[in-house]
Amino acid sequence: MSQAASASSRGRKSTQKKSLWRRIVTFFKEVVAEFKKVQRPTRKELWNLFLTVVFFVAIVMIFVSILDVVFNQSMFWIFG
Repeated sequence: MSQAASASSRGRKSTQKKSLWRRIVTFFKEVVAEFKKVQRPTRKELWNLFLTVVFFVAIVMIFVSILDVVFNQSMFWIFG
């Protein structure tokens, strides 16, 4: 058995499982630590992202509308 494998198996045996409340507290501490690492966009970046989303939503709306009209007309042509 390699040293790393034997060390990891020894590490598991020596550490006890934390209580439920301790794990919950640890989870929320880690969440707060990760939120502190988040870099928020500047006003200009946010505006550019907003415009990009609006543009692509408009494109998808136009595409779906065209498909709707085409299918609607084809149903009237097929079924009268």
